[in-house]
Amino acid sequence: MASIVLIGTQWGDEGKGKVVDVLAPHFDAVARFQGGHNAGHTVVVGGRKIVLRLVPSGIAHAGKQCFIGNGVVFDPAAFFEELDELRGHGLSLEGRLFVSDRAHVILPYHRSIEIGSEAAKGARKIGTTSRGIGPCYENKMARTGIRVSDLLQSDALRQQILLNLEEKNRILEFVYQAARIDPEPIIADYQAFGARLRPFVANTSRLLNQLMDRGGSVLFEGAQATMLDVDHGTYPFVTSSNASAGGACSGLGIGPTRIEGVLGITKAYATRVGSGPFPTELHDAVGAMMQSRGGEYGAVTGRPRRCGWFDLVVARYSRRVNGLESLAVTKLDVLDQLESIQVCVGYRLDGATVDDVPAEIHAFERCQPIYETLPGWQQPTTTARSEEDLPSRARDYLRFLGEQVGCEIGLVSTGADRDEVVLLRGSKLRTWLQQS
Repeated sequence: MASIVLIGTQWGDEGKGKVVDVLAPHFDAVARFQGGHNAGHTVVVGGRKIVLRLVPSGIAHAGKQCFIGNGVVFDPAAFFEELDELRGHGLSLEGRLFVSDRAHVILPYHRSIEIGSEAAKGARKIGTTSRGIGPCYENKMARTGIRVSDLLQSDALRQQILLNLEEKNRILEFVYQAARIDPEPIIADYQAFGARLRPFVANTSRLLNQLMDRGGSVLFEGAQATMLDVDHGTYPFVTSSNASAGGACSGLGIGPTRIEGVLGITKAYATRVGSGPFPTELHDAVGAMMQSRGGEYGAVTGRPRRCGWFDLVVARYSRRVNGLESLAVTKLDVLDQLESIQVCVGYRLDGATVDDVPAEIHAFERCQPIYETLPGWQQPTTTARSEEDLPSRARDYLRFLGEQVGCEIGLVSTGADRDEVVLLRGSKLRTWLQQS
């Protein structure tokens, strides 16, 4: 049975939630391997919108097991708020949602530290969501973090929080001139979270490997995207985890031989939230149209997304870094009205042509896109359910992207609802789904 990784190939917000929702029926489980509750995945079922932050998108399908892996940074308050919302949608959770006992926990002092750090950076701020993601990962690497398993040990938890706050309060008071934090309310809240969380806590690595040993299949779900990967993204304007395909192994405790394929998700154009270089960004009416028609506002934060043309340099880079074998292209319908469409085929940097993503951030900021112009189709694609239903010029556009990226296109999304999708015949993605 095929188990595959699903990964964003741009700067996030590519529509991973919708694609996971479409693919989930073909798998026995969906497992999230990194990130935190700053990464919203939106699923639309019958016109009803469900926004997921920590819980894998497969939860919308009855009977599917869902796992939050050890590579995720876990905010208990956000988790329980999300569970209440999901129960309000009539979804059952008990017995099929599992949280790794090794996942690190976000505490209130992580958020306070992040707010102070961002403010201190001034114009060079990263543009984080200030949800404590980065500081939690910092504590993980500094070996001072608190894990989900620690929440189940009331007395030990108290001592860990007191010890950590000794340092955090000094930083808040003397570095960021912020108010000190009283540990007692945090201790009481997180001891209560531990008691409530206990039925969901498990050794998720063991459960996942046992499932695959029995022949089960897993869809490994990433958050954010390749260009926000802490190692391979536009550093320092990145997230704090490995958001590329390699993060699935360390973030879930599964071996690389368990992964049988990698599916990349990309929009038919490009977007980015927050600060950092974005060579194809548009500041004109076309960019405004993309933002409006695409509903380009953060599912969790509501922040407007910067919009631009498709970037083949970024797409090829993502293909190499992730070992992409198939691509899902989302929001094709956003481009339906355009008479012509531009695609970035390379960069001009200080008078030279560049065909790869520069490592040095100031060099990337100076990159100017080299465009090739393709004809638009000016016909609706939202009703398409097969390749033949797509306008011929839309098919030409997709063919051009696939050939230039060097990767097949296996799926095309033409709307927000789960049935607004085209699965291409003869694709490797279709083969994986038939095996799962």
